[in-house]
Amino acid sequence: MIESDFRVEPADYRADFQQLRQVRETVFVLEQKVPIEEEWDDLDPQCRHVIARDRHNQPIGTGRLTPERKIGRMAVLPEWRGKGVGDALLLALMQQARELGWTELRLNAQVSAERFYARHGFAPYGERFMEAGIEHQAMQRTLEPLPRPQRDGGQPRGPSVPLREFEGLAAATEATLALIQSARRELWIYSRDLEPALYAQPAVLEALKQFAIAGRGGVVQVLLQEPGTAQAVGHPLLGLAQRMSTVFQFRMPTDPVDQQYPSAFLANDRDGYLFRLLGSRFEGDWSPAQPARARQLEEHFGRVWERSRPCTELRILGI
Repeated sequence: MIESDFRVEPADYRADFQQLRQVRETVFVLEQKVPIEEEWDDLDPQCRHVIARDRHNQPIGTGRLTPERKIGRMAVLPEWRGKGVGDALLLALMQQARELGWTELRLNAQVSAERFYARHGFAPYGERFMEAGIEHQAMQRTLEPLPRPQRDGGQPRGPSVPLREFEGLAAATEATLALIQSARRELWIYSRDLEPALYAQPAVLEALKQFAIAGRGGVVQVLLQEPGTAQAVGHPLLGLAQRMSTVFQFRMPTDPVDQQYPSAFLANDRDGYLFRLLGSRFEGDWSPAQPARARQLEEHFGRVWERSRPCTELRILGI
């Protein structure tokens, strides 16, 4: 199996009901003999649901987050078990809980799955009990707070600038240069392979170099989904980063959800951002100063950064 064989994403209970039903009734009702009247409850419409789909858009796994701050209805079709689908579903639900500000999560694990949840930090409490004819164990874990991006509290901020849509490499380059040149001390880049068409351009490389040597203690953090690809093509930004290794920091996402993130973006510490819905295309929206949107991207970047690993693929370069 390769990473692109499945993806996990939020599900809309009404719009995706048939696909949720397809998985849950296959696993719980047909396989585990749970009475169908016990499978669906009044909480379902109030829950946040996630769904895993294969490359053909067919449902292969589900899970939900209840208003009672519990994870439940975790189900993966038999042929997909042991391939990381359950891990990706659980991580997605835990991430949603963090985004809601929750500091604790509970669940009722089937005893056969207790070790699975223990691997993700859940600890048992209380006595085992029977539910729907299956032995269960209550488990719980605390959640770490989301990291907050560091900001210069004393710096005045200018007025918000409405977002601007762009299309084409030339427009993307112009916006990228504006964001790099206006940054004070921090830049965040989320990319699949440091798209050479954009980040290997001499003008962009020069702007990054000037940012790095400006003497302001600048840092460029890069989340790179495919560092090996960037290295294989001899990306010139890696050469720049080798010479200025105290400025450029690279990490690679390891969470299956993060690895399948399709978008790309750039943000700076002056509330500027550029976002491309598909990292393979040069179209999207940007603003030199849009605090709400920029903060959203920075916080997403921070969460992924915390759970990513250093790019060992680039150690040969001394990065």
